[in-house]
Amino acid sequence: MPVTVAIAQINSTVGDLAGNSARIADAARRASAAGADLLITPELSLVGYPPEDLLLRRSFYAKSQQALRELAVALAGLKGLRVIVGHPLSDGSDAQYNAASVLCDGEVIHTYRKHALPNYTVFDEKRYFMPADDVCVFDVKGTRFALNICEDTWYAEMPRKARESGAQVLLVPNASPYHMHKQHLRVDTMRENVSSRGMAMVYANLVGAQDELVFDGSSFVLDASGTVCAQLKPFDEDFALVQFNDGQPLPQPLPEPQSLEAQVYSALVLGVRDYVGKNGFPGALIGLSGGVDSALTLAIAVDALGADKVRAVMMASPYTAEISWIDSRDMVARLGVRYDEIPIADCFDAFTRSLSPLFAGLPADTTEENLQARIRGTLLMALSNKTGAIVLTTGNKSEMATGYCTLYGDMAGGYAVIKDIVKTLVYRLCDYRNSLSEVIPERILTRAPSAELRPNQVDQDSLPPYDVLDGILKLYMEEGQGVAELLAAGYRRDDVDRITRLIKLNEYKRRQAPVGPRVTHRAFGRDWRYPITSRFKE
Repeated sequence: MPVTVAIAQINSTVGDLAGNSARIADAARRASAAGADLLITPELSLVGYPPEDLLLRRSFYAKSQQALRELAVALAGLKGLRVIVGHPLSDGSDAQYNAASVLCDGEVIHTYRKHALPNYTVFDEKRYFMPADDVCVFDVKGTRFALNICEDTWYAEMPRKARESGAQVLLVPNASPYHMHKQHLRVDTMRENVSSRGMAMVYANLVGAQDELVFDGSSFVLDASGTVCAQLKPFDEDFALVQFNDGQPLPQPLPEPQSLEAQVYSALVLGVRDYVGKNGFPGALIGLSGGVDSALTLAIAVDALGADKVRAVMMASPYTAEISWIDSRDMVARLGVRYDEIPIADCFDAFTRSLSPLFAGLPADTTEENLQARIRGTLLMALSNKTGAIVLTTGNKSEMATGYCTLYGDMAGGYAVIKDIVKTLVYRLCDYRNSLSEVIPERILTRAPSAELRPNQVDQDSLPPYDVLDGILKLYMEEGQGVAELLAAGYRRDDVDRITRLIKLNEYKRRQAPVGPRVTHRAFGRDWRYPITSRFKE
């Protein structure tokens, strides 16, 4: 007998039990109206993911259990519809679990507790949960379904147990965060661990952003041969119905694949939209320089929030080139955002006059450069305090790695939009955005990048070419390769020693940087935990 499975790819907010319950209930009513037999929602859909140390509070479990019971009662009128809800579970002792329950006719009729607890990169579930060895198999109209949760399917054990218990279809609630090339890895792994055992599967992934993490959704269905039979939209809430006959899904048209640049840009837009929106900021402020990093940040902010919620501020110093003024005015006119100009020459003169007795006899150096950046940071934060809008910082990953950024200056702000985007990718994302509509003036993309903190300054005065810097950064920081491998890859010893030294020296800066969306498999933040104080050398 055919069985219809509904997939609700929802955007849960951590701790918003009422809002998340409402989202699940809306999806359940939609599924019931469409004649679905079963609805699956993502991992920990009731409480959001990851709740982090909320999971150390007993009240969080108590309120989560209460919300689960209330949700079951609220769905009682949807006769026969089974709704899979992810939630934390406490057994009343010190044992807590990452669980998923099946709600039906006002009751919790089945509960599965996660077995494989990830404890690497951005994950630390072993801090909060205990593993379990549950097998949860249930029948719907003659088709045998089983539950696993996310990490369970990245290993062979739990899918094997489900299959040995008679499962034909594996239902998998997920909270799998995005990084580049992640979807291919997911599908290949599910084929290896699930399809190879002769089971179809439904992979229901969370969508939305939570602090540093971006969840791309991209939920999908595989048949028992490993063919993708359905896929939901990336980076957006979505809902789909999939019919199963004798445990096999009927294929549906698949969306066109996105380019890597389109995926990353969508991830950044989603990160900004959810961080600003879920934290209740009325809008965003950006210090616009006429350079490529602030241009990309501005475009992302407008696409995420709308032009009416974004304000750009140009704070020119005596070293700001005239073309920086011209290009900044051009770009804000194209985007339609509010734009203000605040020259900082008078502020800079006041600071230097105040410090001149203390600096007597000392040559000008990066101190004066940093003063300019810190004046700008102070002005932006004053506007933020006055208006409530959040400051979006504009530093990229190449700069964050090498310390080519100023504490309490261009690093001052609430959310670092492109902190995980190397400089060479910044340009590719700008080209992608301009392919949709030309919002970034061409000269911003072709002129030599410069911080404009001293006469005729360009970035390459003090950094290797960005293709070299970014190549070393990828191998050393993201891939974990050592100096010997970098030299074998063809990089010059001087460049390798210099960049690895700068990465080490500037850990103290990165610890004080705002969070920003993670789009690589290793970003500075949750999955980069190096000591500030360290004498180790490669």
